[in-house]
Amino acid sequence: MPTVSPAPQDRAPFGVAGLDDILGGGLTPSRIYLLEGTPGTGKTTLALQFLLTGRELGEEGLYITLSETEIELRAVAASHGWSLDGLSIHELVNEAGLDPEAEQSILHPSDVELGETTRAIMARVETERPKRVVFDSLSEMRLLAQNPLRYRRQILALKHFFANRACTVLLLDDQTASGNDLQLHSIAHGVITLEQTAQDFGAQRRRLRVVKMRGIKFRGGFHDFALDTGGIEVFPSLVAAEHRRDYQPGLVTTGSDELDALLGGGLARGTNTLVMGPSGVGKTTTSIRCILTALQRGETCAYFLFDEGLTTLLARAGAMSMDLQPFIDSGRLMIRQIDPAEVSPGEFSSWVRKAVADDHATYVAIDSLNAYLQAMPGEKFLLLQMHELLNYLNQLGIITLLVLGQHGLVGDMRSDVDLSYLSDAILLFRFFEAKGEILTAVSVVKSRSSAHERTIREFRLGPTGVRVGQALTDFQGVMAGVQSYRGALDMLPSDRVRAGEAD
Repeated sequence: MPTVSPAPQDRAPFGVAGLDDILGGGLTPSRIYLLEGTPGTGKTTLALQFLLTGRELGEEGLYITLSETEIELRAVAASHGWSLDGLSIHELVNEAGLDPEAEQSILHPSDVELGETTRAIMARVETERPKRVVFDSLSEMRLLAQNPLRYRRQILALKHFFANRACTVLLLDDQTASGNDLQLHSIAHGVITLEQTAQDFGAQRRRLRVVKMRGIKFRGGFHDFALDTGGIEVFPSLVAAEHRRDYQPGLVTTGSDELDALLGGGLARGTNTLVMGPSGVGKTTTSIRCILTALQRGETCAYFLFDEGLTTLLARAGAMSMDLQPFIDSGRLMIRQIDPAEVSPGEFSSWVRKAVADDHATYVAIDSLNAYLQAMPGEKFLLLQMHELLNYLNQLGIITLLVLGQHGLVGDMRSDVDLSYLSDAILLFRFFEAKGEILTAVSVVKSRSSAHERTIREFRLGPTGVRVGQALTDFQGVMAGVQSYRGALDMLPSDRVRAGEAD
């Protein structure tokens, strides 16, 4: 278990950093809370983390179970590398309850079993005097009660009993009852709902929502979380307005004087640049050139790679005289290869935030937004999440590069999503034909931070890296893919010609 960070004196922390952040430090002590979710969402794991955190704070913990055995609970804990030593586990149904001689036929079984269950809970709490209690689960209590009135009265009785004994209680409910149990919501001091959804491809998504929490301010809405070895990790939704800092504005070079001229002097701090074009046109290589220049200035950079393998990326960059390995080894360049089918939007945002807040990255590249879109449950979420993420990075003075691939090679180009209105600058690439060759053109079509050139320049990649030529003044229709040539403009020599000149 990670070390528990200090919480407000009047709070009982879960020990899950993201959830405690959502709750403003944790739960109000000595209250009863409902933790609900369908089977498999992670209720037991989160409840165990709650008790283990209390143990680290010196608080006695009691796990009362009607649905799982002590052996099963200890196995769950062991799978996360935890020990439950120091916690008390009480099974309300054991082998003795299965003895046929213990049965009677005078009263209805539910009348006897419900009362016995309630008395057993109270007796164990009186004996143990715990500060934190988990009751798993309410489904069995609901079945024993037989009708809603008896069930509500039993829950109210338990609520008053625990309130008089300074216990912070988590009631687990697997939502097997038909419909939402709103009566239970009204009784509990707070309600946290866990959800999981299956995707058509890739890992299932998990998210939680604080439905209500009396007396404290919490962060509403849905928040992604992951359940893995080591427990639950919650990723609070990003609110850009909460993250601001002063930074020194200014322009920095991309590593190419001609590209800097196109951009009106370079890339501006606190802005994001959308690098758009068809596949193979040089978007990733241009981003790497900008990143490498920043690294050579002594900055720290983060590169989030969705589309390409890391080995391929490093080999391709090395072949163009852009060796990134020394900067990776020194820790100043963090390249994270991401499988879009396995990551949730909230988790990705948390990685970006960690790179900026903890690793002090001043340059962030996301390559590409096409794959990022596939990781999202819907296009509207992409736009909202990206809007918050870009605002967050801009307010911290980060230079952000966003790579967006367009469909097609020549002619009319289409994108999966239009993010041009969110971008501070747009670097647009196009293929065109000249003298029997497929060449590349580049232009800056938007810049909020500087007076950029409106020319279209030739662009080439080669062993020496990125080269930008003069304006294509003798061409018409380059960006539309139906260009015509009128003039005698000198084009950039090919690398083969350059090599011949050198000889």
